[in-house]
Amino acid sequence: MLATEGTKSICAAFGRTMKDNAPPASIPGVRHFFVACFSRFRRAACRFARWQKGRVAICLGLTWLSLAQLAQAADDQRAQEIVAQVARLFTSQSSTATVDMQIIKADSQRRISMQFWSVGESKILVRILQPPEDAGTAILKVADKAWMYLPKADRTIEMPALMMTTSWMGSDFTIGDLVGQSRLTSDYLIATSFAGYRGGVAVSEYTLTPKPAAPVVWGKIALEIRQDDLMPIWQRYYDEDGKLVRELSFSDYKYMSGRLIPTRLVMQPLDHAGEQTTITYENVTFDKPISEAIFSLKNLKQ
Repeated sequence: MLATEGTKSICAAFGRTMKDNAPPASIPGVRHFFVACFSRFRRAACRFARWQKGRVAICLGLTWLSLAQLAQAADDQRAQEIVAQVARLFTSQSSTATVDMQIIKADSQRRISMQFWSVGESKILVRILQPPEDAGTAILKVADKAWMYLPKADRTIEMPALMMTTSWMGSDFTIGDLVGQSRLTSDYLIATSFAGYRGGVAVSEYTLTPKPAAPVVWGKIALEIRQDDLMPIWQRYYDEDGKLVRELSFSDYKYMSGRLIPTRLVMQPLDHAGEQTTITYENVTFDKPISEAIFSLKNLKQ
């Protein structure tokens, strides 16, 4: 009976016609009941909708964050690959090269002719050919060890790591510049800092910051390359205080032994205006077999 009366009241409240008439006094109470229920339902529905929107926003935010992290990781990986390629420009399975080095100081100038041999990135021999007073001076690097031969003293010395940062024959290049360039990717974290046009040329710039405990002296290195052929344009070295100390520029790009390389490298110390050291590659041969005996202490003295 109560159910029947309630049903009639509900139908009457929504304007429906029933055979039996509901008591008029019951209609306002039912209306208030349903208005209250509807209001609570609407508020709950709004809260649910807001929760759903918030949940969607969180999901989208996490998705975009994940995509951004993946994109950054991919970008860093690509930057790592490009810097590694630049560091290996003058090495291959094997390579030999003859280079001319011109050193310009405030009060003097001199030229040095050198020959390079390398197998991969782990074995490098550099020997001075000219001038006569320096001929025979040589550096051998095998893995993480390096030796220097001094013909005037007929002495071979094993070089400590600190010696790799010293000047090579009074030039603006260090010994490490000559035999340790390939360590850029192992000693530094690499990230893309610019990609676009400069001077009408599409370029990319990479920032290299030292890894924790890496045995390096530079606080930062910046490298700019051409996007179309990945040739380096310049490399800048900063001290630990962020001051630009020196700049290495690349030019005169030529094909040698089937590979495009910059054949002119100029190192300028920025605290000595007018001074610079230029290395010019006169010839390079890649992937021609080299005897293992070349990279021996015995051969270092010859």
